[in-house]
Amino acid sequence: MAFAFGTDTESPSWQIVEYLQRHTSATIKELEEMLGVTSTAVRQHLAGLQAAGYVARRTVNAGVGRPYHIYAATEDSRKLFDCHCDDLALTMLEEMFEMVGPDNISHLLRRVSGRLADRYGKAVKSPVLLSRVQEMAGVLGHLGVLTDVLPQDSHTIILKTYNCPYHELAQEHRQICDMDQEMMQQVLGHDVALNACIMDGDGGCSFTVTKDRTVYS
Repeated sequence: MAFAFGTDTESPSWQIVEYLQRHTSATIKELEEMLGVTSTAVRQHLAGLQAAGYVARRTVNAGVGRPYHIYAATEDSRKLFDCHCDDLALTMLEEMFEMVGPDNISHLLRRVSGRLADRYGKAVKSPVLLSRVQEMAGVLGHLGVLTDVLPQDSHTIILKTYNCPYHELAQEHRQICDMDQEMMQQVLGHDVALNACIMDGDGGCSFTVTKDRTVYS
C-alpha cells in the first residue's frame, strides 16, 4: 500500500507515523510537542492518517477527569516500515528453505548470518563498544530499519529496532530472528541477546549488547 501523503520523511504526517511506530501510541499533546505545531494542525494530520487507515484512535478512561484519546499505528501503517526483500530474492529464499528442509534451515541461516556479518562489518570499525553499536545502527538505518541506541551502563547497550528487514520470512521461519541476532554478535564482537521481538507482538526488537569479550579485528 502506498503512503497516501507521499514519501517525504520530513512531512508532518510521516513524522507522526514514524513516532507512533517508535512509541506505540501518543496523545494529541505529545504529537503537538513533537511536531512543534498547534493541536489543530495535529488533528488535521491525524484525520488524514485515520482516513487512510494508518492510525487508529482509542478512548482512555483514566478514572479521574475527562476521558481522552490516544492514537496508535495500525497494521497497515506498520507495513510502511517493512523492509521487504524484492520479490525475486524472497521467492528464492522460500524455495531454498523448501529444498533444504526444516532440519537444515538453521545451518543455512548460520552461513547467511556469516556472510551478512562480513558485509556489514566493513562499516563497523570503532574499538569502542558504544560507537560500534551506533555504527551497526547506521548500517541498519541504510536498510530502512528504524533504530535507537540506548546505553544502559558501561557494559550494556540496547539496540532497539522498530521494523523487521525480513518480516515476511520471519513470520514463517523464526530462525530468521536467530540469524539476525547471530549476525549482530559477529559484527559487534560482543554477546548479543534478543530480549524482545516484533514476532512476539512486542513494539520492537530489543537486542542487549554486553561487553564481555574482545572486539573482533
